[in-house]
Amino acid sequence: MSHIGKSREQDQGPENSGHGPLYADRVRIYPMAVHGRMRQIKWAVLIFCLVVYYALPWLRWDRGLGEPTQAVLLDLGHRRFYLFGLELWPQDAIFLAGLLIIAAVTLFFVTSLVGRVWCGYSCPQTVWTDLFMWVERTIEGDRNTRIKRDSQPISFDKVWRKAAKHAIWLGIAFWTGGAWIMYYVDAPTVTRDFWIGQADGPVYVFTLLFTATTYVLAGWAREQVCTYMCPWPRFQSAMMDEHSYTVTYQAWRGEPRTRGKHIPDGKVVGDCVDCSACVAACPTGIDIRDGIQLECIDCGLCMDACDHVMSKLGRKTALITWDTLSRQANKLAGKKAPVKLLRSRSIIYIVALIVAVSGMGIGLATRSTLSISIQRDRAPLFVTLPSGEIRNGYLLHVLNKTPKPSGFTLEVEHLDGARIAVAETATKPGESVTIQVKADEVATFRILVTATPLELNNGSQPVNFVLRSTSDGAQTHYSSVFMGPAGFRPPSAE
Repeated sequence: MSHIGKSREQDQGPENSGHGPLYADRVRIYPMAVHGRMRQIKWAVLIFCLVVYYALPWLRWDRGLGEPTQAVLLDLGHRRFYLFGLELWPQDAIFLAGLLIIAAVTLFFVTSLVGRVWCGYSCPQTVWTDLFMWVERTIEGDRNTRIKRDSQPISFDKVWRKAAKHAIWLGIAFWTGGAWIMYYVDAPTVTRDFWIGQADGPVYVFTLLFTATTYVLAGWAREQVCTYMCPWPRFQSAMMDEHSYTVTYQAWRGEPRTRGKHIPDGKVVGDCVDCSACVAACPTGIDIRDGIQLECIDCGLCMDACDHVMSKLGRKTALITWDTLSRQANKLAGKKAPVKLLRSRSIIYIVALIVAVSGMGIGLATRSTLSISIQRDRAPLFVTLPSGEIRNGYLLHVLNKTPKPSGFTLEVEHLDGARIAVAETATKPGESVTIQVKADEVATFRILVTATPLELNNGSQPVNFVLRSTSDGAQTHYSSVFMGPAGFRPPSAE
């Protein structure tokens, strides 16, 4: 798509020809309020997103006595992530990577079909900017009223409206920042502690940080975040092709433009009356009639604005509509315009998404509730006992992800005659050792392994530690090495 990514800076004239300044002041945008199907969809998505965001931390989930009751909780203090009935540990970080992969592939797939609908409807920047602009219009009036008031000298009317608007913005930003903190700390508890001044310092710091971030990005930066800060507009051309649906101006029908109702005899004109309603409604301030552009977030508000004008003039609506470049080219040539959703690009994304979701599902279904890791002593590497036997020390970490205390047996494989014991306990060395691990805990033990290996190749021999649950038989293993002097021979071989 050769013309995807056209930017507003390319239309600013001589300032970009090398003779003017490299940077220019921001041209403030005053979006006009519109009513129509796309605006209704945006309101529905906005309300849904806000309800989910603010209400989700307050949902409860029974996990048993002593366990957190918050349905969604990222408990950094105890290094746990709770998602309804799912509990993830730091060792399960692979699932976070899987979730990010699924989200990325889904975004690629949706973009290949319908462009930047994520940006136009569900992106947090879009949702909160829409909310802030609604507050602005409610207090200060619609586009023309705001432009006129901003051009006038300071007055009481102007000051109180501005002050009220920013106060409400700060209130929304504050509740946004506070709600974000609730995803990391129990919502009822942190709310109570916050207002009585007993919450931890980081709670106040991050609430203030997210309040300031929301206020600045949604209230002041607005379209500049989408145009300059977000990297996605630069990537979209790689995801889209001539069969991707985007908000499109049907130039073959709208051109040539004309103004007014009186058309000279014999002059052929298009449906576009050059009213610029589409430009006035655009939250990023672009002219959709210039084609697909980097700043366009596919919100479709220009469609509602244009349809309103067309209806008033008694002309056919959908001069601006959802369509593909391929269909537009066919319509211009008078040919049939087929819909082509399934193509090599979208099929690749579908297959990748199925693989990622399947892998994630299988991984979660077969996820073990038991895990071990072992670190062999580095100093000394080994100890030679008076009997001629060799002893190695290991540090054993056992992760019990179950909600109940469990007993486990530990033994060593691939090391003939090996005896194992827990250091600093009264247990005697044997073929296996029994250990107890509390519920939902990582326990650490120092293990001593004594053996007379038949032969040590280059001073080491691979061994395998096997950990088995005494309650349900679940087991896991960890590969390590048993060290000794190079060229070692057992006393019986001498």
